[in-house]
Amino acid sequence: MIANAAIARVADREGERFRTANPRAFAHHAAATGWFRSVPFHWMRDWPSPVPIVAASAKDATLTSIDGQTYDDFCLGDTASLFGHSPPALAAALSQQASEGLSYMLPTERGAALSAKLAAMFGLPQWQVTTTASEANRAVIRWCRGVSGRAKILTFNGAYHGAVDDAFVDLKGGAPVMRASLVGQVHDLRDTTTVIEFNDEEALATALRRDEIACVLAEPVMTNVGMVRDAPGFLETLRELCTETGTLLVFDETHTISSGYGGHGITHGPRPDLMVVGKSIGGGVPCAVYGFSAEVAERMAALNASRPPGHSGIGTTLSANALAITAMDSMLSDVITEAAYDDMLRGAAQLVAGLEQEIVAAGLDWHVTQVGARVEFLTCPTPPRNGGEAKAAMHPELEAAIHLFLANRGILLAPFHNMMLVSPVTGEDQIDRLVGAFADCAKALKE
Repeated sequence: MIANAAIARVADREGERFRTANPRAFAHHAAATGWFRSVPFHWMRDWPSPVPIVAASAKDATLTSIDGQTYDDFCLGDTASLFGHSPPALAAALSQQASEGLSYMLPTERGAALSAKLAAMFGLPQWQVTTTASEANRAVIRWCRGVSGRAKILTFNGAYHGAVDDAFVDLKGGAPVMRASLVGQVHDLRDTTTVIEFNDEEALATALRRDEIACVLAEPVMTNVGMVRDAPGFLETLRELCTETGTLLVFDETHTISSGYGGHGITHGPRPDLMVVGKSIGGGVPCAVYGFSAEVAERMAALNASRPPGHSGIGTTLSANALAITAMDSMLSDVITEAAYDDMLRGAAQLVAGLEQEIVAAGLDWHVTQVGARVEFLTCPTPPRNGGEAKAAMHPELEAAIHLFLANRGILLAPFHNMMLVSPVTGEDQIDRLVGAFADCAKALKE
C-alpha cells in the first residue's frame, strides 16, 4: 500500500521538476488561446503533467518535444503508431500519393490490392473503409441492426468503443446507467443497449436467449478500463451463444491487434462475424476498416437492395480516400508483418519480466497484465475479472504521480491508464530504461 502522503509528495515534487524542464510548453499553452483549453482536441488535456508536452517530432519509438526533451515512447499515439512513428515505407508511399491526389471519391487499383491483403491477414473476406474506428463501430452497429431486424446491442461494463453513443452504458450497483461522461446525451440508451459484466457467462446466456440482441460488440480482451483478460472458455462460450441465438459477434480489435498477426481472433480464437480495426492499420493516418463474413455480406446486400436510394447513415465523403488506402496498403505490405510481431512480442516479454522483478523487489502488491505487445501494470493485488472490478481498483492520483515521474525521466506512457506498447522498433535499451525508471519511482513512493 502506498500512503496518500507519499503520493502527494512525489506528485508535487515532480510537478515542479516538469515546470522547470518545460518552459516552452507552458509558453505554448499560454499563447494558444484560440484552442479550447489551449489544445486542438480537449482530451489532450488528460495527460497528468501540469500542461501537455508539446511534440516537435517523432521517429521509430522516440518522441522529441519543443523543449528538447527526448522520450522513449511507449504510448505510441495510444496505438495509432503501434508499429513505430513514420516507418520509411509509409513515409515514401504517402509522399508519392500526395503528388497524385488525396481524395477522389472513387476506387483505385491500390484499393483492390488492399482488400485482398486485409482478407489474408484477418481471415474475413469482405471489407469497408472508414475514417476512424468510432465511425466503423457505428457502421457495424447499423448494419447488424439492419440485417437482423433487432434493435438492441450488448456491450460489457467499462468497455470503450470510441465516440459511439450506443456503448456509453455502464453498470452501477448491478443496474444499467448512462455513462456520466457522455456530454449532451438526451436519449435513454438503455432502451437499445444491454450491458453486462465481462466474463459473466450466466448473464450473457440470459441476455442473448431473449432473442432481441442484434450484435455483441466486444473487445476480446478489455483494454480501456485497465486490461481485463478473458476467463478460460469465456470467448468460446460467447461464440457458441451468439451462433445459437442468431446474434452477430463483433470484435473491436482496434487495441487487441497487439495480440498477434491478424489480431486476437486469429491468434487465439474464436473468429467473429464482423471485426473493426483502427488507428494502427494506417500507421497514424486517420483511417479504419471493418470486415465481415460472406454470410453477413449476403445479408447486407439484401438489405441494400430492399431500401430506397439515398442516405444510408453509413460513411462520410472522406471514407476510403486515396491517402488512407495508400497508407493501409503500405502498412500491410511492408510494416505489419509476422517478423514485426516477433520483435514486438520479444520486447514485451522483456518488459513484463523486468516490471515483475521490480514489483517483487519493492514489495508492492501490484501485478502486470499482457496482451501481446500491450503491457500494463495495475496497482492492485489481483487481476480484475470484469470492468466493475477494474474501475474499483483504479487509483487515479497514484497513477498520475507515476506517469509524471516517468515522463520527467524521458519515459512516455499512455495518459489514460498504465498501458505501455512495444513496437517492432522499440530498443532493448528503451525497455531497460523504462524498467529502471519504474524501479526508481517505486522507491520514491515508499520513502
